[in-house]
Amino acid sequence: MPLNPVRVALPNGATLVAKHTSTTPAVAINLAIRAGSAADPAGQPGLTWLLSRVLDRGTATRSAADIAEELDSRGITLTIAVTRHLFSLVCTCLADDFEPVLALLGDIVMRPSLPDQEITARKREVITAIRQDEDNPAVRANETLMALLYPDGHPYGRPTKGSIEIVEALTRDQLIRHHAARFAPAATTAVVVGDVDSSRARDVVAQVFDGWRKPPLPEIVVPPTIAPPGRHRTVVPMMNKAQADVAYGFVAIRRRDPQYYASWLMNNVFGQYSIGGRLGDNIRERQGMAYYVSSALDANVSEGPLAIRAGVSPANVDRAIASIDQEITAIVADGITQKELDESRRYLVGSIPRALETNAAIANFLQTAEFFDLGLDYDARLPDLLGAVTLDEANAAARRILDVNCATVVIAGPYVDGPSGAEGRS
Repeated sequence: MPLNPVRVALPNGATLVAKHTSTTPAVAINLAIRAGSAADPAGQPGLTWLLSRVLDRGTATRSAADIAEELDSRGITLTIAVTRHLFSLVCTCLADDFEPVLALLGDIVMRPSLPDQEITARKREVITAIRQDEDNPAVRANETLMALLYPDGHPYGRPTKGSIEIVEALTRDQLIRHHAARFAPAATTAVVVGDVDSSRARDVVAQVFDGWRKPPLPEIVVPPTIAPPGRHRTVVPMMNKAQADVAYGFVAIRRRDPQYYASWLMNNVFGQYSIGGRLGDNIRERQGMAYYVSSALDANVSEGPLAIRAGVSPANVDRAIASIDQEITAIVADGITQKELDESRRYLVGSIPRALETNAAIANFLQTAEFFDLGLDYDARLPDLLGAVTLDEANAAARRILDVNCATVVIAGPYVDGPSGAEGRS
């Protein structure tokens, strides 16, 4: 059955998307503001992330302890997340608690107090997390890859958490100004899924956010991305580690590109289907070289990456990269088969109901559909969108995105580039 959600544009510019379900007496709330890390001010990457760590630590009328007590007493875990484009507050509550919980979330979003002592404490936590990332080969490889694919301060190339130096220097005034500049009703979408009637959801959302009045904000401009020419290889030496992590990628496509579905199916064959598609079958299963290997297509507002990630023994780095090259060369030259396309399509279409089994999953799906303007009937149209992809289109997507001569390759771990290879071995 299609989801058939209800969408309401409120007078102040905020948007509600509501879906009534009655399988459990619970409600999932997904409140998103178009104020992700791409909105970080110039020279201050990490500001939005720090704001996400401190936003729920007090409001004009509630202390951090008050908020924690209200959530704990209702058995609620509030998750605040930051992606490139969205700042999200997500939780699930009992249907009977929907109104007070949404009022609490509205208070947190609209009127955070950002106490100095909480900022100091959260800075310490963020700095600890950054230090942990700096000691993690997989994170170092991925962040370096993104910085190389998206250079010159591009929002997709900046580390979401920022740097220790920048985080230490951030001030309460900067956080307050950023909140005032980027949080507004016209940038806010509330998705409500669960055992609450859509009309009630509309009334409660309108009541909570009605007093929030701001003019529409300028859109966050993300520049178009041009793939860097030529092949690039970078090593991040981490000689105290046992494993090397490889991040190998390309600038790919936008989410609204008409060839997105062909690219999605192609990538599923290449590096996702079953236990890692062609990459997993070759590198992990047949050669036994990788602890993990897969590819991911992250199409976004601007051209997002297609990134291949692998964890390997240092001695196997060069063989693993050569095998990735081999698989790319094969899929570009020979294409995928009709059998691979059909199996991948069946898998993705069959996974749609499984991906919408919980209220929280439905809310996340609807939030994504709203952000990319995919339509209220997107779940119903998705099987046909995948079904319409031809073999020629999937193979054209491989030729468009994948090119070993234009790959950016990053190796992080106990590896030394050059003829001697990893720790003296090639």
